[in-house]
Amino acid sequence: MLNILLSAATVLLAGTTLAGSASSAELPKGAAHNIVLVHGAFVDQTSWQPVADILTKKGYNVTLVENPLTSLAADVDATKQALAKQDGKTVLVGHSWGGVVITQAGNDPKVSALVYVSAFAPDVGESLASLAKAGPPTEGGNAIHPDAKGNLYIDPKVFPSAVAADLPPEIAEHLAKSQLPLSLAAFEAPVTIAAWHDKPTFDVITTKDKVIAPEAQKSFAARMKAQVTDVAGSHASLVVHAKQVAEVIEKAALAK
Repeated sequence: MLNILLSAATVLLAGTTLAGSASSAELPKGAAHNIVLVHGAFVDQTSWQPVADILTKKGYNVTLVENPLTSLAADVDATKQALAKQDGKTVLVGHSWGGVVITQAGNDPKVSALVYVSAFAPDVGESLASLAKAGPPTEGGNAIHPDAKGNLYIDPKVFPSAVAADLPPEIAEHLAKSQLPLSLAAFEAPVTIAAWHDKPTFDVITTKDKVIAPEAQKSFAARMKAQVTDVAGSHASLVVHAKQVAEVIEKAALAK
Protein backbone atom coordinates (compact mmCIF):
# COMPACT_ATOMS: atom_id res chain seq x y z
CA MET A 1 0.00 0.00 0.00
CA LEU A 2 2.91 2.35 0.71
CA ASN A 3 4.10 2.43 -2.92
CA ILE A 4 0.57 3.05 -4.16
CA LEU A 5 0.04 5.99 -1.82
CA LEU A 6 3.45 7.47 -2.50
CA SER A 7 2.70 7.26 -6.22
CA ALA A 8 -0.48 9.22 -5.54
CA ALA A 9 1.44 11.72 -3.46
CA THR A 10 4.01 12.21 -6.21
CA VAL A 11 1.27 13.07 -8.66
CA LEU A 12 -0.87 15.17 -6.35
CA LEU A 13 1.73 17.06 -4.32
CA ALA A 14 3.45 18.79 -7.19
CA GLY A 15 6.25 20.98 -5.93
CA THR A 16 6.47 19.25 -2.56
CA THR A 17 9.52 17.09 -1.91
CA LEU A 18 8.76 13.93 0.07
CA ALA A 19 11.26 13.26 2.84
CA GLY A 20 12.03 9.98 4.51
CA SER A 21 14.13 11.14 7.44
CA ALA A 22 14.18 14.04 9.84
CA SER A 23 15.51 17.36 8.62
CA SER A 24 17.64 19.78 10.57
CA ALA A 25 15.07 22.51 9.93
CA GLU A 26 14.48 24.72 12.95
CA LEU A 27 10.97 24.55 14.35
CA PRO A 28 9.12 27.62 15.66
CA LYS A 29 9.92 28.50 19.25
CA GLY A 30 7.65 26.67 21.69
CA ALA A 31 6.29 24.25 19.07
CA ALA A 32 5.61 20.65 19.95
CA HIS A 33 8.34 18.67 18.22
CA ASN A 34 6.48 15.36 18.10
CA ILE A 35 3.58 14.35 15.85
CA VAL A 36 1.77 11.01 16.28
CA LEU A 37 -0.52 10.06 13.39
CA VAL A 38 -3.33 7.51 13.86
CA HIS A 39 -4.92 5.96 10.77
CA GLY A 40 -8.53 5.06 10.14
CA ALA A 41 -10.36 1.85 9.34
CA PHE A 42 -9.86 -0.11 6.10
CA VAL A 43 -6.34 1.31 5.46
CA ASP A 44 -2.99 1.10 7.20
CA GLN A 45 -0.54 3.64 8.59
CA THR A 46 0.90 4.42 5.14
CA SER A 47 -2.23 6.46 4.44
CA TRP A 48 -0.48 9.13 6.52
CA GLN A 49 2.83 8.93 4.63
CA PRO A 50 2.39 12.03 2.42
CA VAL A 51 1.61 14.18 5.48
CA ALA A 52 4.40 12.54 7.48
CA ASP A 53 6.95 13.29 4.78
CA ILE A 54 6.01 16.97 4.67
CA LEU A 55 6.27 17.32 8.45
CA THR A 56 9.48 15.30 8.69
CA LYS A 57 11.12 17.53 6.13
CA LYS A 58 10.25 20.52 8.30
CA GLY A 59 11.99 18.97 11.31
CA TYR A 60 9.17 17.32 13.25
CA ASN A 61 9.58 13.90 14.82
CA VAL A 62 6.74 11.95 13.20
CA THR A 63 5.42 8.58 14.33
CA LEU A 64 2.90 6.49 12.38
CA VAL A 65 0.77 4.27 14.62
CA GLU A 66 -0.04 0.83 13.26
CA ASN A 67 -3.57 0.12 14.48
CA PRO A 68 -4.53 -3.57 14.63
CA LEU A 69 -8.19 -2.56 14.09
CA THR A 70 -9.26 -5.50 16.25
CA SER A 71 -10.81 -3.46 19.06
CA LEU A 72 -10.89 0.08 20.39
CA ALA A 73 -8.75 -1.03 23.35
CA ALA A 74 -6.11 -2.54 21.03
CA ASP A 75 -5.88 0.60 18.91
CA VAL A 76 -5.74 2.84 21.98
CA ASP A 77 -2.98 0.64 23.38
CA ALA A 78 -0.99 0.92 20.14
CA THR A 79 -1.38 4.70 20.28
CA LYS A 80 -0.35 4.89 23.93
CA GLN A 81 2.74 2.82 23.17
CA ALA A 82 3.68 5.37 20.52
CA LEU A 83 3.05 8.25 22.91
CA ALA A 84 5.22 6.61 25.57
CA LYS A 85 8.19 6.84 23.19
CA GLN A 86 7.83 10.60 22.65
CA ASP A 87 10.09 13.08 24.40
CA GLY A 88 8.09 16.18 25.25
CA LYS A 89 4.98 17.82 23.83
CA THR A 90 3.16 15.84 21.17
CA VAL A 91 0.35 16.58 18.73
CA LEU A 92 -1.98 13.58 18.38
CA VAL A 93 -3.78 13.32 15.04
CA GLY A 94 -6.54 10.94 13.93
CA HIS A 95 -8.18 10.27 10.58
CA SER A 96 -11.70 8.81 10.36
CA TRP A 97 -11.92 5.92 12.90
CA GLY A 98 -8.63 7.30 14.25
CA GLY A 99 -10.65 10.18 15.68
CA VAL A 100 -12.34 7.71 18.03
CA VAL A 101 -8.94 6.36 19.04
CA ILE A 102 -7.37 9.75 19.80
CA THR A 103 -10.47 10.78 21.74
CA GLN A 104 -9.82 7.87 24.12
CA ALA A 105 -5.99 8.01 24.11
CA GLY A 106 -5.54 11.76 24.03
CA ASN A 107 -5.66 12.36 27.77
CA ASP A 108 -1.97 11.43 27.94
CA PRO A 109 -0.06 14.31 29.61
CA LYS A 110 2.35 14.51 26.66
CA VAL A 111 -0.47 15.37 24.28
CA SER A 112 -0.52 19.14 23.81
CA ALA A 113 -3.19 19.27 21.09
CA LEU A 114 -5.55 17.05 19.12
CA VAL A 115 -6.20 17.18 15.38
CA TYR A 116 -9.19 15.46 13.77
CA VAL A 117 -9.01 14.93 9.99
CA SER A 118 -12.21 13.76 8.27
CA ALA A 119 -12.83 12.10 11.60
CA PHE A 120 -15.42 10.89 14.04
CA ALA A 121 -15.23 12.67 17.39
CA PRO A 122 -17.33 10.93 20.05
CA ASP A 123 -18.18 12.13 23.52
CA VAL A 124 -18.13 9.83 26.55
CA GLY A 125 -20.49 6.90 26.04
CA GLU A 126 -20.64 7.26 22.27
CA SER A 127 -19.28 4.72 19.79
CA LEU A 128 -18.56 4.71 16.08
CA ALA A 129 -21.77 2.73 15.69
CA SER A 130 -23.88 5.29 17.54
CA LEU A 131 -22.36 8.22 15.63
CA ALA A 132 -22.87 6.47 12.30
CA LYS A 133 -26.48 5.66 13.18
CA ALA A 134 -27.15 9.27 14.12
CA GLY A 135 -26.32 10.19 10.55
CA PRO A 136 -26.81 11.75 8.18
CA PRO A 137 -26.38 8.66 5.99
CA THR A 138 -23.66 8.62 3.35
CA GLU A 139 -22.75 6.56 0.30
CA GLY A 140 -19.70 5.17 2.06
CA GLY A 141 -21.47 4.48 5.32
CA ASN A 142 -24.24 2.59 3.57
CA ALA A 143 -21.61 0.45 1.80
CA ILE A 144 -20.06 -0.89 5.04
CA HIS A 145 -20.93 -4.57 5.47
CA PRO A 146 -19.70 -7.49 7.60
CA ASP A 147 -18.00 -10.53 6.14
CA ALA A 148 -18.60 -14.10 7.32
CA LYS A 149 -16.41 -13.48 10.38
CA GLY A 150 -18.20 -10.28 11.31
CA ASN A 151 -15.37 -7.99 10.24
CA LEU A 152 -16.42 -4.81 8.45
CA TYR A 153 -15.45 -3.70 4.95
CA ILE A 154 -16.60 -1.08 2.47
CA ASP A 155 -18.06 -2.63 -0.67
CA PRO A 156 -15.08 -2.58 -3.09
CA LYS A 157 -17.35 -1.46 -5.93
CA VAL A 158 -18.40 1.60 -3.94
CA PHE A 159 -15.08 2.35 -2.26
CA PRO A 160 -13.45 4.37 -5.09
CA SER A 161 -16.27 6.87 -5.49
CA ALA A 162 -17.23 7.02 -1.82
CA VAL A 163 -13.80 7.15 -0.20
CA ALA A 164 -11.33 8.40 -2.76
CA ALA A 165 -13.09 10.11 -5.64
CA ASP A 166 -10.24 12.60 -6.04
CA LEU A 167 -7.48 9.97 -6.21
CA PRO A 168 -6.48 8.49 -9.56
CA PRO A 169 -8.96 5.67 -10.32
CA GLU A 170 -6.33 2.93 -10.42
CA ILE A 171 -5.08 3.91 -6.96
CA ALA A 172 -8.59 4.11 -5.50
CA GLU A 173 -9.39 0.70 -6.94
CA HIS A 174 -6.22 -0.81 -5.50
CA LEU A 175 -7.07 0.58 -2.06
CA ALA A 176 -10.57 -0.88 -2.37
CA LYS A 177 -9.14 -4.35 -3.03
CA SER A 178 -6.51 -4.16 -0.25
CA GLN A 179 -8.75 -3.01 2.59
CA LEU A 180 -7.95 -3.94 6.17
CA PRO A 181 -11.06 -4.98 8.14
CA LEU A 182 -12.41 -3.18 11.19
CA SER A 183 -13.78 -5.52 13.82
CA LEU A 184 -17.39 -5.25 14.87
CA ALA A 185 -16.16 -4.99 18.48
CA ALA A 186 -14.26 -1.81 17.61
CA PHE A 187 -17.26 -0.41 15.74
CA GLU A 188 -19.54 -0.85 18.75
CA ALA A 189 -17.17 0.10 21.62
CA PRO A 190 -18.05 3.36 23.41
CA VAL A 191 -15.30 5.71 24.55
CA THR A 192 -14.93 6.28 28.28
CA ILE A 193 -12.76 9.39 27.89
CA ALA A 194 -13.22 12.40 25.61
CA ALA A 195 -9.83 14.10 25.67
CA TRP A 196 -11.03 17.00 23.53
CA HIS A 197 -12.79 18.43 26.56
CA ASP A 198 -9.40 19.35 28.02
CA LYS A 199 -7.06 19.79 25.05
CA PRO A 200 -6.71 22.42 22.30
CA THR A 201 -8.50 20.86 19.35
CA PHE A 202 -8.31 21.36 15.60
CA ASP A 203 -10.54 19.86 12.92
CA VAL A 204 -10.00 19.44 9.18
CA ILE A 205 -13.47 19.11 7.65
CA THR A 206 -13.64 17.58 4.18
CA THR A 207 -16.51 19.22 2.37
CA LYS A 208 -16.85 16.55 -0.36
CA ASP A 209 -16.69 13.62 2.05
CA LYS A 210 -19.00 10.69 1.22
CA VAL A 211 -18.06 8.59 4.25
CA ILE A 212 -18.57 11.03 7.13
CA ALA A 213 -21.06 13.66 6.06
CA PRO A 214 -19.63 17.19 6.21
CA GLU A 215 -22.66 18.18 8.33
CA ALA A 216 -21.67 15.55 10.90
CA GLN A 217 -18.07 16.70 10.87
CA LYS A 218 -19.19 20.28 11.46
CA SER A 219 -21.37 19.12 14.35
CA PHE A 220 -18.44 17.33 15.97
CA ALA A 221 -16.22 20.40 15.52
CA ALA A 222 -18.81 22.73 17.02
CA ARG A 223 -19.26 20.49 20.04
CA MET A 224 -15.50 20.33 20.58
CA LYS A 225 -15.10 24.08 20.02
CA ALA A 226 -12.38 23.11 17.58
CA GLN A 227 -10.46 25.45 15.31
CA VAL A 228 -11.83 24.46 11.89
CA THR A 229 -10.22 24.29 8.46
CA ASP A 230 -12.40 23.34 5.49
CA VAL A 231 -10.81 21.37 2.66
CA ALA A 232 -12.67 20.81 -0.61
CA GLY A 233 -11.83 17.14 -0.82
CA SER A 234 -12.93 13.58 -0.24
CA HIS A 235 -12.41 11.28 2.73
CA ALA A 236 -8.93 10.64 1.30
CA SER A 237 -7.89 14.27 1.74
CA LEU A 238 -5.02 13.27 4.02
CA VAL A 239 -3.39 12.08 0.76
CA VAL A 240 -4.89 14.42 -1.81
CA HIS A 241 -4.59 17.57 0.30
CA ALA A 242 -1.64 16.50 2.45
CA LYS A 243 -0.06 19.96 2.35
CA GLN A 244 -3.17 21.63 3.81
CA VAL A 245 -3.55 18.91 6.43
CA ALA A 246 0.10 19.30 7.42
CA GLU A 247 -0.39 23.06 7.80
CA VAL A 248 -3.19 22.49 10.30
CA ILE A 249 -1.01 20.07 12.28
CA GLU A 250 1.72 22.71 12.38
CA LYS A 251 -0.78 25.20 13.82
CA ALA A 252 -1.71 22.64 16.45
CA ALA A 253 1.98 22.24 17.32
CA LEU A 254 1.95 25.88 18.48
CA ALA A 255 -1.23 25.53 20.57
CA LYS A 256 -1.07 26.45 24.25
